[in-house]
Amino acid sequence: MDHNPNANTNWGDAATNGVNYELTSSGDWIHSQLGDTTVASGSAGADGSTPSDANKITAYNKFADRETVDVSLIAAGPASTTHAKNLITLVNKRKDCMVFISPERSDVVNVATSYNQLKNVKNYVLGLGSTSYAVFDSGYKKVYDRYSDIFRWTPLNGDIAGLCALTDYVADPWWSPGGLSRGQIRNSIQLAFNPSQTERDSLYSNRINPVCSFPGEGTMLWGDKTGLSQNSAFNRINVRRLFIAIEKAIENASKVVLFEFNDQFTRQNFVSIVEPFLDDVKARRGITDFLVVCDSTNNTAQVIDTNEFRADIYIKPTRSINFITLTFVATRTGVEFSEVVSA
Repeated sequence: MDHNPNANTNWGDAATNGVNYELTSSGDWIHSQLGDTTVASGSAGADGSTPSDANKITAYNKFADRETVDVSLIAAGPASTTHAKNLITLVNKRKDCMVFISPERSDVVNVATSYNQLKNVKNYVLGLGSTSYAVFDSGYKKVYDRYSDIFRWTPLNGDIAGLCALTDYVADPWWSPGGLSRGQIRNSIQLAFNPSQTERDSLYSNRINPVCSFPGEGTMLWGDKTGLSQNSAFNRINVRRLFIAIEKAIENASKVVLFEFNDQFTRQNFVSIVEPFLDDVKARRGITDFLVVCDSTNNTAQVIDTNEFRADIYIKPTRSINFITLTFVATRTGVEFSEVVSA
C-alpha cells in the first residue's frame, strides 16, 4: 500500500502506532484503533497512470552515472523502441553493464502466425542498432499472478538477466547463461512465440536469442549472442561479460598508482597486482592466455612527461560452443576402428 490520504500517513507506520488495517477477501479494508472498527470499501480504486516512455527514461537514467551507481545487469521490462534505445545509449556510455531487451508485447502476443511474430521481432531489433552491451530475446511468457488470480504476459528480459545473475552465482560471469545447464526459464506456462528450428536459425542470425519450450525438457534460453552485428568475440554474452568483469576489477586496482611516480617500481607493482588476478581467471576457465605489458616500451619519456600511466593487457577469451557436428558411421563387424579412423 501507499498511504492513507486522509490521515496523510503510511499504512505501515500507522500499524506500528496501534492502528491496524486488514484487507478482506472481498476487497474491503478493516480499520481498527483502540477497540473501534471501521469497514471501508476497497472498490472503485484507481491503479494510477501507465508510465510513459518519458517516465521510464527519467527512472532508468538514475543508473547513468557509473561512479555513484554500481550495476551489472539491467532489465528493460516492457520496452518501446524509444525506451530501448535510451537504455542502449546508457549502457554504451557506462561500458560496465549490460541491458536485456524483449520485443514489444504487440509483436508476439495474440499475433496470428509465427511468420508474423518472427517478422515483428526481427524488425523491432533491427531498429535498435548494433551493440555488444545489449542482449535481445524472442518475446514474452505467460505467468500466473496468484495475487490477482489471473494469467499475465510478461517480457522475458527479466528472466534472461536473472539467468546471468544465476550464472554468476553457480559459476562465473564468463560462462554462458544459455542451454540446458544454466538456461532454464522458470515459472513459464506458455511462450507467446515458441520458434521452430528454422525460425530459431533466422532469429539467431539476426542477433536475437531464441527462448524455446522443448517437450520433456522445459523452457530455456537457446542462445548467447549480444546485440553486436559484427563478427567479433564480443558478439557472445560470456565474452562481453568476461571483459566487463576484468576491466572493472583492473580499473579499480589501477587506482593505487594514481599520484605515484611513473617508474619501474610502480609499473612492476601494478603488474604484480594484475597478473595473479588474470591467472585466477585463467584457472577458472575464463581465458586461455594473457599478456600484461607495462614497462618503458609503452611508458615512454613523452608519456611520463604528460603525467600519464599506460598498461596494455592482451587477453585470449574462451569461447562457448554454439554449433555441434556429429557424424555417425556404420562399419562392418570385422573392421578395426583404427583402420576406419586413419582412412
